[in-house]
Amino acid sequence: MADYFETDDVTKEYDSRLVRRILSYLKPYRLLAALTLAALAVSTLGELYIPVLQQRLIDNAVLARFLVFRTDRFAPEREELSDEARSAYGELIRLPGGITIGDMVFVPQNQRAVIRGKAEEELRGRGILDDVQWYAFSYNDGDPAAGVVRQHGALFLRTGGNVSGGGAAAIKTADLYSLPLAEIAAVRGGDISALVRGGIIFLAVLVVVFLFTFSQTWTTNLMSQRVMKDMRLELFKKTASQSTAFLSRHPVGRIVTRLTGDVDTINEFFTSVLVAFLKDLSIMAGSLVTLFILSPVMALVVIVTLPPVAVLTLISRVKARDAFRRQRTASSKVYAYLAERLAGVQVVQLFRREQKSGREFAERNRELLDANLGEMYVFATFRPIVEWFATFTVAVVIVAGAKMVLSLSVSLGVLIAFINLVQMFYAPVTDIAEKYTLLQSAMAGGERVFKLLDTDKRIPDRGTRSIAGSLRGHVEFDNVRFAYKAGEEVLKGLSFAVKPGEMAAIVGYTGAGKTTIINVLARLWDIDSGEIRLDGVPVKDIPLEELRRSVLPVLQDVFLFSGTVEENISLGLDLSED
Repeated sequence: MADYFETDDVTKEYDSRLVRRILSYLKPYRLLAALTLAALAVSTLGELYIPVLQQRLIDNAVLARFLVFRTDRFAPEREELSDEARSAYGELIRLPGGITIGDMVFVPQNQRAVIRGKAEEELRGRGILDDVQWYAFSYNDGDPAAGVVRQHGALFLRTGGNVSGGGAAAIKTADLYSLPLAEIAAVRGGDISALVRGGIIFLAVLVVVFLFTFSQTWTTNLMSQRVMKDMRLELFKKTASQSTAFLSRHPVGRIVTRLTGDVDTINEFFTSVLVAFLKDLSIMAGSLVTLFILSPVMALVVIVTLPPVAVLTLISRVKARDAFRRQRTASSKVYAYLAERLAGVQVVQLFRREQKSGREFAERNRELLDANLGEMYVFATFRPIVEWFATFTVAVVIVAGAKMVLSLSVSLGVLIAFINLVQMFYAPVTDIAEKYTLLQSAMAGGERVFKLLDTDKRIPDRGTRSIAGSLRGHVEFDNVRFAYKAGEEVLKGLSFAVKPGEMAAIVGYTGAGKTTIINVLARLWDIDSGEIRLDGVPVKDIPLEELRRSVLPVLQDVFLFSGTVEENISLGLDLSED
């Protein structure tokens, strides 16, 4: 018993062959798999969209910061302006959403309205980029903002009314916030409306993420449960059809473990490993892509901090694998020792070995404790270090981003979105590392399950000669030899015949082979040599189903299945109550 637990595979590295074979069980559930992937994609995109939506609301509605250019101070022929400054000026004043009032152009700052390099210093130094903060907006004559503009006309720069009766105005930020609160709200009415719309969109995205995450979880578990059902049924059919020789050589507990515990590890592969890996990898990849879309320069700052995390993850994976192997080996030893000593507890008590057994169990129990602590140390070390790197990266982003915000190289909304995206990126790192032990367990469980499925030790069933309808019951043993174990024959050239209607008794000491004769007649075991005939037909030539329907032995060891006595007698046969 101990040898089995100590030599059985307890860990296995990732095996693409095993993964493909496990995934082959999804073929009947392609639709569920497709729905799972679709729900996963939608929920991931929703989660990634939330920081982008926050960035837009902050830049366009909350902060509403403008880059103000004085077109009358820009002369293309001025040689002292660099090409970089000329290009930046030309690109920015043509951005959509800009408001022109006289010789001033107000450009709302967002992830696109930024100035890179030394262009900002040049434009500001030449007076082309205004140092004063302004707030610009468009309005219609019927808007509350129009009344504020008319009432405080001296504070506003304004354009003339257009065909629809609207216009545009600008006010210095300091003057705007010196007005009464109600008038500030009237001027910024468009921003408030944008915030309300953004809040509704934000809630809608959260609802969509929730619904699709729920759908993905439900379809994943439904799919994995059906796969487990199919796998258990296949394992049961395969095991029930194996020869008695095979079943006698394998402990029942071992086979039950294959049908329960090892199949459960494959369930974890679907619910806790496969989908989690896909979700984590998609979140990490999506976060990086979004970072580069928002600001390539700041994204490079984040990338610089990643190599140490990658190295740490690889080291942690190796350490986790070794710790997992030690833990599984130690737990197997404990379970084996418990099973063996509790099964033979009377022998232990008769020979007064309780204290020695206690010391031996304490030693194995201590090994399990050390192994569990070792596995805990790996994760207790890895998680805080990753969290430290995540915090460090956020700090680097804040420092670098703050300087870029001040130099107009990036907007404040982008900086806040970066902080959220960095945290989203690092969250899956620890999750992937912790799921690695589950992956190992699933690989080991899958290896053992498929090893049993690939084992074919059935009694050969190639019989073609039928005796149905003409069975008389003439049994002949002709020089039959049989051994359960090579070199230890139980039947040694046995020959006899029992004619139809005769009653024969075989008498002998325990182990002489009485039950064996019944077993080989029904082909629960196959003989080594000689021949057994039923009504003159070799039993090997009779189909197994027909043979076992014709030969119904009553065994000396009575085994009752759960259910009624009637159900135990019939065992599914179509028998009348009489």
